[in-house]
Amino acid sequence: MKLFAHFVEYLHQGSPASVAVMTVALMLMFGFALTRVTKLLKLPNVTAYIITGILIGPYCLNLVPDSIAESTAFLPNIALAFIAFSTGQFFRLNALRGNGAKVLVITVLESCVASVFVFIAAYWVLGMDLAFSAVIAALASATAPASTMMTIRQTGAHGDFVNTLLQVVALDDVVGLLAYSAAISVAVALTASGSGFDLRSVTLPIIMNIASVIIGALLGVVMKILLAHRSNDNRLIVSVAILFGFCGICEMLGVSPLLGCMFMSTVYINITDDDRLFKQLNYFSPPILLLFFVRSGVCFELGALTGGAGEGTSLLMLGIVYFIVRIAGKYAGAFAGCMIAGKSKLVRNYLGLALIPQAGVAIGLAELGARTLGGDTGSALRTVILASSVLYELIGPACAKLSLSLSHSYGDDVNEAPALSPQDEDKLIINSLIERIREIQRELPEHTQPVPAEAVSKVQQHTTLRHLHTHNSSYH
Repeated sequence: MKLFAHFVEYLHQGSPASVAVMTVALMLMFGFALTRVTKLLKLPNVTAYIITGILIGPYCLNLVPDSIAESTAFLPNIALAFIAFSTGQFFRLNALRGNGAKVLVITVLESCVASVFVFIAAYWVLGMDLAFSAVIAALASATAPASTMMTIRQTGAHGDFVNTLLQVVALDDVVGLLAYSAAISVAVALTASGSGFDLRSVTLPIIMNIASVIIGALLGVVMKILLAHRSNDNRLIVSVAILFGFCGICEMLGVSPLLGCMFMSTVYINITDDDRLFKQLNYFSPPILLLFFVRSGVCFELGALTGGAGEGTSLLMLGIVYFIVRIAGKYAGAFAGCMIAGKSKLVRNYLGLALIPQAGVAIGLAELGARTLGGDTGSALRTVILASSVLYELIGPACAKLSLSLSHSYGDDVNEAPALSPQDEDKLIINSLIERIREIQRELPEHTQPVPAEAVSKVQQHTTLRHLHTHNSSYH
């Protein structure tokens, strides 16, 4: 115990450089270690990261000095920039033209109904101020798909229910980002003007957000130009530099980088059709996201849950109401959206259960909102969202599995795909091999002499003969 006490004392009084490096290492290692536990419990990694932050924070082990928490205030912007950029890859125009209208109706309704329910409960029932009620209502629209995706992979579920769910989840966070951008602009205007609206206070944040969107879209074009004919290492360096630089620009403008990053990736994917960049960034971003969520847990104020949130309402009561009302809003909105879109009874009745989890985007937006609003209002916002997110991620996997089971998306009741004939299997294997060859060619440095088409043709002929020989041997 004395050794541990000396170690904690060193973390709080040592040289700034050594303390920063040691603390970051502890956050990474503790976060990783706890994911081994949550993996056994079938819980998403986000839950482990938040709990890690609480354990090593000031209320438990006290391993993270206040100076580190304050000096890493930039992490929410960086983490959300990566999250928002990855969202844009789902907005291929050719894909949205197909089934986009129905999915958009469902997504808008399930998001907006949840926000309306939470706003009514916070503002009119609990008597919270207008700025706080608007922001927390906007946060209610966001959904965390991690636990749902994990359950789909584990069960092998498929069918119309799963397809609809995946499409709604892809668009859900975008609606949340738009709702938050509007709500925080209104909240800032209310805070600046006291009790009423001031035209300049309302329009200035909107103009700044529009400017960030335009800059983000232009940077999508710049990214295409700079990444063309670059090696994988240089592509990663340039893209990360652009994202970091854009976050700095947004910080100077006083706006969130979320919408701009989303439009940047949307423009990039539609003019290049290059999804390799998103895969590269997905390999780069996990440590950043881990540090962000662990830091959120460190900043979580357990004592604030017993404090007041205004008008005689405790934060604990506000958290419980938010937790229950958001679930009701998600289910009602998904139900109504599916009815309007003409979805089947199974999709309509159980889609809302799979949209309950909330973590990544909501926590990041809560951090940004807490910093923007400041004071007790910002602290209350962060506390409520973090506490409810932990609960949502605990019940999320069970709700997702229940929805997949009740909708007959896996098990004996689901329609299995028809078996492939030997000839179709040969074609599938050959096409997979050819696609793999082309992927390897794209990843290799450019050659002055490209691989002749005759060589690829010979590979196809050789592969076809080999598989035909294999099938003939199996028949004999």
